[in-house]
Amino acid sequence: MEIDLRSLEVRHAHDLLTSSIIPRPIAWVSSLSSGGETNLAPFSFFTGVQWNPPVLAFSVVNRADGTLKDTVVNIEQTREFVINLVSVELLEPMEMSARPIPHGEDERVVKGIHLIPSKTIKPRLIQEAKISFECVLERIVRVDEGANAGNLVLGRVQLMHVQDDLVIGGREVDWRGPNALGRLSGNRYCTIDSVVEGERN
Repeated sequence: MEIDLRSLEVRHAHDLLTSSIIPRPIAWVSSLSSGGETNLAPFSFFTGVQWNPPVLAFSVVNRADGTLKDTVVNIEQTREFVINLVSVELLEPMEMSARPIPHGEDERVVKGIHLIPSKTIKPRLIQEAKISFECVLERIVRVDEGANAGNLVLGRVQLMHVQDDLVIGGREVDWRGPNALGRLSGNRYCTIDSVVEGERN
């Protein structure tokens, strides 16, 4: 079957794309408004870009009315953010933060987490996250304009936080330890239950 995504209704194309690109890690992003209010939001178009210097990327689509979401506005203004990884036990608060919440109310509404100071930047990190990255903005790449257009945020990692017992030999994070969630389609997620080993590249 051949499908021209460009010819489909927006949500139809979204569903085909997001159910194909699986599993996707989740960047749970903490940012601050210019007034110092915390915003939390999860994004599953997320990946690493390079390791020297270390750069991560996640994409934020505009609202249906074409306006920028709070995360992009905050990062443009402050040029700092934290990417927290989402483990299974953080599913409920993560999903809560994905709902429409009045600007600046995230910290009061999202239950089950604690925000603690970062070391190098002002936005705080999620204490319960087993892995977090303090980032400064490298650049934002606009992909189209208007409703549902993408904003690719590139962040240079200043400091990585990892739960002590997850680091193997000071060099590698144990893949089993974070119990990380992967995003599938709709309200479905997955965990890493098995691993297939190939030749080392």
